[in-house]
Amino acid sequence: MQARLEALQEALAPYPWAYTAVVITALLLAAWLANILTKRVLLRGIKRALRATPMGGQAHDHEVNLRVIPRLANVVPALVIAAGVAVVPGLPEEVVTVVRALCQAFIVLTVALSVSRALDLVNTVYERRPNAADKPIKGFLQVAKIIMFVLVAVSIVATLIGAKFLHLLTGLGAMTAVTMLIFQDTILSLVASVQISSDGRVRIGDWIEMPGQNADGDVIDIALHTITVRNWDKTVTRVPTKYLISESFKNWRGMTETGARRIKRSLYIDQRSVRFLEPDEVARFQRFMLLDDYLDAKEKELQEWNAKLAGRGAEPVNQRRVTNLGTFRAYVNHYLANHPGIHHGMTTLVRQMDPTPQGLPLQLWCFTHDVRWKPYEDVQSDIFDHLLAIMPEFGLRVFQDASDGPQEVLLSDARAGREPTTASGLS
Repeated sequence: MQARLEALQEALAPYPWAYTAVVITALLLAAWLANILTKRVLLRGIKRALRATPMGGQAHDHEVNLRVIPRLANVVPALVIAAGVAVVPGLPEEVVTVVRALCQAFIVLTVALSVSRALDLVNTVYERRPNAADKPIKGFLQVAKIIMFVLVAVSIVATLIGAKFLHLLTGLGAMTAVTMLIFQDTILSLVASVQISSDGRVRIGDWIEMPGQNADGDVIDIALHTITVRNWDKTVTRVPTKYLISESFKNWRGMTETGARRIKRSLYIDQRSVRFLEPDEVARFQRFMLLDDYLDAKEKELQEWNAKLAGRGAEPVNQRRVTNLGTFRAYVNHYLANHPGIHHGMTTLVRQMDPTPQGLPLQLWCFTHDVRWKPYEDVQSDIFDHLLAIMPEFGLRVFQDASDGPQEVLLSDARAGREPTTASGLS
Protein backbone atom coordinates (compact mmCIF):
# COMPACT_ATOMS: atom_id res chain seq x y z
CA MET A 1 0.00 0.00 0.00
CA GLN A 2 2.82 2.33 0.89
CA ALA A 3 4.61 1.48 -2.38
CA ARG A 4 1.49 2.33 -4.38
CA LEU A 5 1.15 5.67 -2.68
CA GLU A 6 4.78 6.48 -3.38
CA ALA A 7 4.35 5.48 -7.03
CA LEU A 8 1.25 7.68 -7.31
CA GLN A 9 3.13 10.57 -5.75
CA GLU A 10 6.04 10.20 -8.24
CA ALA A 11 3.60 10.05 -11.15
CA LEU A 12 1.93 13.27 -10.05
CA ALA A 13 5.18 15.05 -9.21
CA PRO A 14 4.90 17.47 -12.22
CA TYR A 15 1.56 18.66 -10.80
CA PRO A 16 2.21 19.98 -7.26
CA TRP A 17 -1.44 20.15 -6.13
CA ALA A 18 -2.66 17.04 -7.90
CA TYR A 19 -1.50 14.61 -5.24
CA THR A 20 -2.95 16.85 -2.51
CA ALA A 21 -6.32 16.92 -4.30
CA VAL A 22 -6.29 13.14 -4.65
CA VAL A 23 -5.60 12.66 -0.94
CA ILE A 24 -8.33 15.15 0.00
CA THR A 25 -10.77 13.32 -2.26
CA ALA A 26 -9.80 10.02 -0.68
CA LEU A 27 -10.28 11.54 2.79
CA LEU A 28 -13.76 12.81 1.92
CA LEU A 29 -14.65 9.43 0.42
CA ALA A 30 -13.47 7.71 3.59
CA ALA A 31 -15.62 10.06 5.69
CA TRP A 32 -18.66 9.32 3.49
CA LEU A 33 -18.13 5.56 3.75
CA ALA A 34 -17.69 5.84 7.52
CA ASN A 35 -21.01 7.69 7.72
CA ILE A 36 -22.82 5.00 5.72
CA LEU A 37 -21.28 2.16 7.72
CA THR A 38 -22.16 3.89 10.98
CA LYS A 39 -25.80 4.36 10.01
CA ARG A 40 -26.30 0.90 8.57
CA VAL A 41 -24.31 -1.24 10.94
CA LEU A 42 -23.54 0.35 14.28
CA LEU A 43 -26.60 2.55 14.68
CA ARG A 44 -28.94 -0.22 13.55
CA GLY A 45 -28.02 -2.04 16.72
CA ILE A 46 -28.61 1.10 18.77
CA LYS A 47 -32.09 1.45 17.27
CA ARG A 48 -32.92 -2.12 18.14
CA ALA A 49 -31.77 -1.50 21.70
CA LEU A 50 -33.92 1.64 21.93
CA ARG A 51 -36.98 -0.24 20.70
CA ALA A 52 -36.68 -2.52 23.68
CA THR A 53 -36.87 0.45 26.09
CA PRO A 54 -39.81 2.76 26.96
CA MET A 55 -38.22 5.39 24.72
CA GLY A 56 -38.48 3.17 21.68
CA GLY A 57 -41.18 0.91 20.39
CA GLN A 58 -43.28 1.15 17.28
CA ALA A 59 -44.81 4.49 18.27
CA HIS A 60 -41.49 6.28 18.68
CA ASP A 61 -39.37 4.44 16.12
CA HIS A 62 -40.04 7.18 13.57
CA GLU A 63 -38.93 9.89 15.99
CA VAL A 64 -35.80 8.01 17.01
CA ASN A 65 -34.84 7.46 13.37
CA LEU A 66 -35.45 11.01 12.17
CA ARG A 67 -34.27 13.01 15.16
CA VAL A 68 -31.57 11.36 17.23
CA ILE A 69 -29.84 8.64 15.23
CA PRO A 70 -28.86 10.55 12.03
CA ARG A 71 -27.38 13.44 14.00
CA LEU A 72 -25.20 11.09 16.04
CA ALA A 73 -24.09 9.37 12.84
CA ASN A 74 -22.81 12.70 11.47
CA VAL A 75 -20.18 12.80 14.21
CA VAL A 76 -18.20 9.95 12.63
CA PRO A 77 -17.25 11.66 9.32
CA ALA A 78 -16.21 14.76 11.25
CA LEU A 79 -13.90 12.62 13.38
CA VAL A 80 -12.42 11.03 10.25
CA ILE A 81 -11.74 14.41 8.64
CA ALA A 82 -10.24 15.85 11.85
CA ALA A 83 -7.89 12.88 12.18
CA GLY A 84 -6.97 12.61 8.50
CA VAL A 85 -6.42 16.25 7.58
CA ALA A 86 -2.99 16.20 9.22
CA VAL A 87 -1.68 13.56 6.76
CA VAL A 88 -2.75 15.50 3.67
CA PRO A 89 0.50 16.67 2.05
CA GLY A 90 0.96 20.24 0.98
CA LEU A 91 -1.59 21.80 3.28
CA PRO A 92 -0.42 24.82 5.29
CA GLU A 93 -0.44 24.41 9.04
CA GLU A 94 -3.00 27.20 9.37
CA VAL A 95 -5.44 25.33 7.10
CA VAL A 96 -5.04 22.15 9.14
CA THR A 97 -5.71 24.06 12.34
CA VAL A 98 -8.80 25.74 10.91
CA VAL A 99 -10.20 22.45 9.55
CA ARG A 100 -9.68 20.71 12.87
CA ALA A 101 -11.34 23.57 14.73
CA LEU A 102 -14.32 23.49 12.37
CA CYS A 103 -14.62 19.72 12.79
CA GLN A 104 -14.52 20.04 16.56
CA ALA A 105 -17.15 22.78 16.51
CA PHE A 106 -19.34 20.66 14.21
CA ILE A 107 -19.00 17.66 16.52
CA VAL A 108 -19.95 19.70 19.59
CA LEU A 109 -22.96 21.24 17.83
CA THR A 110 -24.10 17.88 16.45
CA VAL A 111 -23.93 16.22 19.85
CA ALA A 112 -25.83 19.15 21.39
CA LEU A 113 -28.59 18.91 18.77
CA SER A 114 -28.82 15.16 19.35
CA VAL A 115 -29.12 15.68 23.09
CA SER A 116 -31.82 18.30 22.47
CA ARG A 117 -33.79 15.85 20.32
CA ALA A 118 -33.32 13.17 22.96
CA LEU A 119 -34.73 15.52 25.62
CA ASP A 120 -37.76 16.16 23.41
CA LEU A 121 -38.24 12.41 23.13
CA VAL A 122 -37.94 12.07 26.92
CA ASN A 123 -40.69 14.66 27.33
CA THR A 124 -42.87 12.86 24.77
CA VAL A 125 -42.50 9.58 26.65
CA TYR A 126 -43.10 11.29 30.00
CA GLU A 127 -46.33 12.89 28.78
CA ARG A 128 -47.77 9.41 28.21
CA ARG A 129 -47.82 8.86 31.96
CA PRO A 130 -51.19 9.29 33.71
CA ASN A 131 -49.93 11.96 36.11
CA ALA A 132 -47.86 13.87 33.55
CA ALA A 133 -50.37 16.72 33.40
CA ASP A 134 -50.03 17.29 37.16
CA LYS A 135 -46.22 17.33 37.14
CA PRO A 136 -44.96 18.49 33.73
CA ILE A 137 -41.21 18.48 33.08
CA LYS A 138 -41.19 20.42 29.82
CA GLY A 139 -40.12 23.65 31.53
CA PHE A 140 -37.15 21.97 33.25
CA LEU A 141 -36.06 20.38 29.99
CA GLN A 142 -36.26 23.73 28.23
CA VAL A 143 -34.05 25.33 30.89
CA ALA A 144 -31.57 22.47 30.52
CA LYS A 145 -31.49 22.98 26.74
CA ILE A 146 -30.93 26.72 27.11
CA ILE A 147 -27.98 26.19 29.47
CA MET A 148 -26.57 23.50 27.19
CA PHE A 149 -26.74 25.65 24.05
CA VAL A 150 -25.17 28.62 25.85
CA LEU A 151 -22.23 26.45 26.91
CA VAL A 152 -22.03 24.96 23.41
CA ALA A 153 -21.92 28.43 21.86
CA VAL A 154 -19.11 29.48 24.21
CA SER A 155 -17.23 26.24 23.46
CA ILE A 156 -17.55 26.72 19.68
CA VAL A 157 -16.33 30.31 19.86
CA ALA A 158 -13.42 29.28 22.09
CA THR A 159 -12.48 26.50 19.66
CA LEU A 160 -12.61 28.74 16.59
CA ILE A 161 -10.52 31.56 18.09
CA GLY A 162 -8.10 29.23 19.83
CA ALA A 163 -8.90 30.39 23.37
CA LYS A 164 -9.45 28.36 26.52
CA PHE A 165 -13.03 27.60 27.38
CA LEU A 166 -12.82 28.73 31.03
CA HIS A 167 -11.04 31.97 30.17
CA LEU A 168 -13.65 32.84 27.56
CA LEU A 169 -16.50 31.87 29.89
CA THR A 170 -15.11 34.12 32.65
CA GLY A 171 -14.70 37.04 30.28
CA LEU A 172 -18.17 36.56 28.86
CA GLY A 173 -19.61 36.56 32.38
CA ALA A 174 -18.33 40.06 33.10
CA MET A 175 -19.24 41.31 29.64
CA THR A 176 -22.71 39.78 29.87
CA ALA A 177 -23.44 41.65 33.11
CA VAL A 178 -22.61 44.98 31.47
CA THR A 179 -24.51 44.07 28.30
CA MET A 180 -27.63 43.07 30.22
CA LEU A 181 -27.51 46.33 32.17
CA ILE A 182 -27.30 48.44 29.00
CA PHE A 183 -29.61 46.42 26.75
CA GLN A 184 -32.00 45.13 29.41
CA ASP A 185 -35.21 46.06 27.60
CA THR A 186 -33.96 44.73 24.26
CA ILE A 187 -32.88 41.42 25.79
CA LEU A 188 -36.18 41.00 27.63
CA SER A 189 -38.07 41.83 24.45
CA LEU A 190 -35.98 39.35 22.48
CA VAL A 191 -36.62 36.59 25.02
CA ALA A 192 -40.33 37.42 25.01
CA SER A 193 -40.46 37.39 21.20
CA VAL A 194 -38.78 33.98 21.07
CA GLN A 195 -41.17 32.59 23.69
CA ILE A 196 -44.22 34.07 21.98
CA SER A 197 -43.13 32.62 18.63
CA SER A 198 -42.39 29.20 20.11
CA ASP A 199 -45.59 28.65 22.10
CA GLY A 200 -47.92 30.70 19.88
CA ARG A 201 -49.58 32.48 22.77
CA VAL A 202 -50.24 35.55 20.59
CA ARG A 203 -50.61 35.68 16.81
CA ILE A 204 -51.51 38.39 14.36
CA GLY A 205 -55.30 38.58 14.14
CA ASP A 206 -55.91 37.39 17.71
CA TRP A 207 -58.35 39.29 19.89
CA ILE A 208 -56.57 39.96 23.18
CA GLU A 209 -57.78 41.77 26.28
CA MET A 210 -55.19 43.37 28.59
CA PRO A 211 -56.86 45.87 30.96
CA GLY A 212 -53.58 46.88 32.59
CA GLN A 213 -52.38 48.28 29.25
CA ASN A 214 -55.79 49.53 28.02
CA ALA A 215 -55.67 47.01 25.18
CA ASP A 216 -58.85 45.32 23.96
CA GLY A 217 -58.90 44.43 20.28
CA ASP A 218 -57.12 42.66 17.43
CA VAL A 219 -53.36 42.21 17.22
CA ILE A 220 -52.20 43.83 13.97
CA ASP A 221 -48.41 43.73 14.39
CA ILE A 222 -45.81 41.83 16.42
CA ALA A 223 -42.39 43.48 16.55
CA LEU A 224 -39.32 43.03 18.73
CA HIS A 225 -40.18 45.69 21.30
CA THR A 226 -43.93 46.18 20.95
CA ILE A 227 -47.14 44.44 19.97
CA THR A 228 -49.70 46.70 18.28
CA VAL A 229 -53.37 46.22 19.14
CA ARG A 230 -56.23 47.92 17.29
CA ASN A 231 -58.91 48.46 19.93
CA TRP A 232 -62.62 48.20 19.24
CA ASP A 233 -62.96 51.98 19.51
CA LYS A 234 -60.49 52.21 16.59
CA THR A 235 -57.68 53.52 18.79
CA VAL A 236 -54.28 51.83 18.72
CA THR A 237 -52.40 50.55 21.76
CA ARG A 238 -48.77 49.47 21.69
CA VAL A 239 -47.95 46.95 24.41
CA PRO A 240 -44.29 46.19 25.27
CA THR A 241 -43.56 42.64 24.18
CA LYS A 242 -42.05 41.71 27.54
CA TYR A 243 -45.39 42.38 29.27
CA LEU A 244 -46.96 39.43 27.48
CA ILE A 245 -44.78 37.05 29.50
CA SER A 246 -44.83 38.98 32.78
CA GLU A 247 -48.47 40.12 33.01
CA SER A 248 -51.78 38.33 32.55
CA PHE A 249 -53.97 38.85 29.52
CA LYS A 250 -56.91 37.14 27.85
CA ASN A 251 -56.69 35.70 24.35
CA TRP A 252 -60.05 35.03 22.69
CA ARG A 253 -58.57 32.76 20.00
CA GLY A 254 -59.91 29.69 21.78
CA MET A 255 -63.45 31.03 21.40
CA THR A 256 -62.94 31.54 17.66
CA GLU A 257 -61.40 28.10 17.17
CA THR A 258 -64.16 26.42 19.20
CA GLY A 259 -66.89 28.14 17.20
CA ALA A 260 -68.97 29.02 20.27
CA ARG A 261 -69.32 32.19 22.34
CA ARG A 262 -70.66 32.23 25.87
CA ILE A 263 -73.72 34.07 27.13
CA LYS A 264 -73.57 34.68 30.88
CA ARG A 265 -76.23 37.11 32.04
CA SER A 266 -78.79 37.22 34.83
CA LEU A 267 -82.41 38.25 35.22
CA TYR A 268 -82.93 39.89 38.63
CA ILE A 269 -86.33 38.76 39.90
CA ASP A 270 -88.30 40.49 42.62
CA GLN A 271 -88.40 37.84 45.36
CA ARG A 272 -91.78 39.08 46.58
CA SER A 273 -93.32 37.86 43.33
CA VAL A 274 -92.24 34.22 43.90
CA ARG A 275 -95.21 32.08 45.02
CA PHE A 276 -96.97 28.73 44.67
CA LEU A 277 -99.18 28.14 41.65
CA GLU A 278 -102.87 27.39 42.06
CA PRO A 279 -104.31 24.29 40.29
CA ASP A 280 -106.11 26.41 37.71
CA GLU A 281 -102.87 28.24 36.95
CA VAL A 282 -101.05 24.94 36.45
CA ALA A 283 -103.79 23.90 34.04
CA ARG A 284 -103.45 27.22 32.23
CA PHE A 285 -99.72 26.64 31.73
CA GLN A 286 -100.52 23.46 29.83
CA ARG A 287 -101.04 25.68 26.81
CA PHE A 288 -97.29 26.31 26.73
CA MET A 289 -95.91 23.63 24.45
CA LEU A 290 -92.47 23.89 26.06
CA LEU A 291 -93.92 23.05 29.49
CA ASP A 292 -96.01 19.95 28.70
CA ASP A 293 -93.39 17.38 29.65
CA TYR A 294 -92.17 19.37 32.65
CA LEU A 295 -95.63 19.82 34.16
CA ASP A 296 -96.60 16.19 33.60
CA ALA A 297 -93.41 14.91 35.23
CA LYS A 298 -93.70 17.43 38.07
CA GLU A 299 -97.33 16.56 38.73
CA LYS A 300 -96.50 12.86 38.94
CA GLU A 301 -93.54 13.53 41.26
CA LEU A 302 -95.59 15.76 43.60
CA GLN A 303 -98.53 13.36 43.71
CA GLU A 304 -96.25 10.53 44.81
CA TRP A 305 -94.63 12.74 47.45
CA ASN A 306 -97.86 14.13 48.80
CA ALA A 307 -99.48 10.68 48.82
CA LYS A 308 -96.78 9.48 51.22
CA LEU A 309 -97.42 12.49 53.46
CA ALA A 310 -101.18 11.88 53.44
CA GLY A 311 -100.63 8.29 54.51
CA ARG A 312 -98.84 9.56 57.60
CA GLY A 313 -101.48 12.14 58.34
CA ALA A 314 -99.24 15.12 57.66
CA GLU A 315 -100.63 18.63 57.54
CA PRO A 316 -101.35 20.14 54.12
CA VAL A 317 -98.72 22.81 54.79
CA ASN A 318 -96.04 20.14 54.38
CA GLN A 319 -97.15 19.26 50.89
CA ARG A 320 -95.03 20.19 47.91
CA ARG A 321 -96.49 22.41 45.22
CA VAL A 322 -95.39 23.88 41.93
CA THR A 323 -93.90 27.39 42.08
CA ASN A 324 -94.05 30.04 39.41
CA LEU A 325 -90.27 30.53 39.57
CA GLY A 326 -89.55 26.82 39.11
CA THR A 327 -91.99 26.68 36.20
CA PHE A 328 -90.39 29.75 34.64
CA ARG A 329 -86.92 28.22 35.06
CA ALA A 330 -88.11 25.05 33.30
CA TYR A 331 -89.59 27.20 30.53
CA VAL A 332 -86.26 29.02 30.02
CA ASN A 333 -84.39 25.71 29.87
CA HIS A 334 -86.69 24.36 27.17
CA TYR A 335 -86.68 27.69 25.35
CA LEU A 336 -82.87 27.65 25.11
CA ALA A 337 -82.86 23.98 24.11
CA ASN A 338 -85.06 24.85 21.11
CA HIS A 339 -83.50 28.18 20.18
CA PRO A 340 -81.78 28.04 16.74
CA GLY A 341 -79.04 30.46 17.76
CA ILE A 342 -77.78 28.37 20.69
CA HIS A 343 -74.95 25.84 20.36
CA HIS A 344 -76.64 22.69 21.69
CA GLY A 345 -73.40 20.71 21.86
CA MET A 346 -72.10 22.79 24.76
CA THR A 347 -73.17 23.45 28.34
CA THR A 348 -76.55 25.13 28.86
CA LEU A 349 -77.60 26.10 32.38
CA VAL A 350 -80.37 28.13 33.98
CA ARG A 351 -79.50 28.51 37.64
CA GLN A 352 -80.35 30.58 40.70
CA MET A 353 -77.52 32.56 42.25
CA ASP A 354 -77.31 33.89 45.79
CA PRO A 355 -80.01 36.47 46.55
CA THR A 356 -78.83 40.07 46.51
CA PRO A 357 -80.35 43.40 47.60
CA GLN A 358 -81.16 43.90 43.91
CA GLY A 359 -83.25 40.73 43.70
CA LEU A 360 -82.82 37.03 43.00
CA PRO A 361 -80.44 36.47 40.03
CA LEU A 362 -81.59 33.84 37.56
CA GLN A 363 -78.46 33.30 35.48
CA LEU A 364 -78.41 32.01 31.90
CA TRP A 365 -75.24 30.17 30.90
CA CYS A 366 -75.15 29.02 27.28
CA PHE A 367 -73.18 29.39 24.04
CA THR A 368 -74.07 30.78 20.64
CA HIS A 369 -72.81 28.98 17.56
CA ASP A 370 -71.90 32.26 15.86
CA VAL A 371 -68.87 34.00 17.41
CA ARG A 372 -69.18 37.19 15.38
CA TRP A 373 -69.97 40.25 17.46
CA LYS A 374 -73.22 41.43 15.86
CA PRO A 375 -74.91 37.99 15.48
CA TYR A 376 -73.87 37.17 19.05
CA GLU A 377 -75.42 40.35 20.43
CA ASP A 378 -78.55 39.81 18.30
CA VAL A 379 -79.09 36.30 19.68
CA GLN A 380 -78.47 37.44 23.25
CA SER A 381 -80.82 40.40 22.95
CA ASP A 382 -83.51 38.26 21.28
CA ILE A 383 -83.42 35.79 24.17
CA PHE A 384 -83.72 38.42 26.89
CA ASP A 385 -86.33 40.40 24.97
CA HIS A 386 -88.54 37.34 24.95
CA LEU A 387 -87.90 36.38 28.59
CA LEU A 388 -88.59 39.88 29.91
CA ALA A 389 -91.86 39.97 27.96
CA ILE A 390 -93.03 36.47 29.02
CA MET A 391 -92.23 36.81 32.75
CA PRO A 392 -95.57 38.45 33.69
CA GLU A 393 -97.34 35.34 32.36
CA PHE A 394 -95.74 33.48 35.28
CA GLY A 395 -96.62 36.15 37.82
CA LEU A 396 -93.00 37.23 38.18
CA ARG A 397 -91.61 40.75 38.26
CA VAL A 398 -88.17 42.05 37.42
CA PHE A 399 -86.56 43.88 40.31
CA GLN A 400 -85.83 47.52 39.54
CA ASP A 401 -84.68 50.26 41.90
CA ALA A 402 -87.14 53.09 42.33
CA SER A 403 -86.23 56.38 40.72
CA ASP A 404 -85.56 59.43 42.88
CA GLY A 405 -87.79 61.52 40.63
CA PRO A 406 -91.25 62.78 41.70
CA GLN A 407 -93.98 60.17 41.78
CA GLU A 408 -97.66 60.72 41.03
CA VAL A 409 -99.90 59.71 43.93
CA LEU A 410 -103.72 59.49 43.63
CA LEU A 411 -105.50 60.97 46.64
CA SER A 412 -109.23 60.50 47.27
CA ASP A 413 -111.63 61.46 50.07
CA ALA A 414 -114.29 58.77 50.29
CA ARG A 415 -116.21 60.57 53.02
CA ALA A 416 -116.74 63.72 51.02
CA GLY A 417 -117.36 61.83 47.78
CA ARG A 418 -114.77 63.93 46.00
CA GLU A 419 -113.03 62.88 42.81
CA PRO A 420 -109.39 61.68 43.08
CA THR A 421 -106.80 64.42 42.76
CA THR A 422 -103.20 64.13 41.62
CA ALA A 423 -100.29 65.26 43.74
CA SER A 424 -96.62 65.17 42.85
CA GLY A 425 -94.27 63.77 45.43
CA LEU A 426 -94.77 63.11 49.11
CA SER A 427 -94.40 65.63 51.91
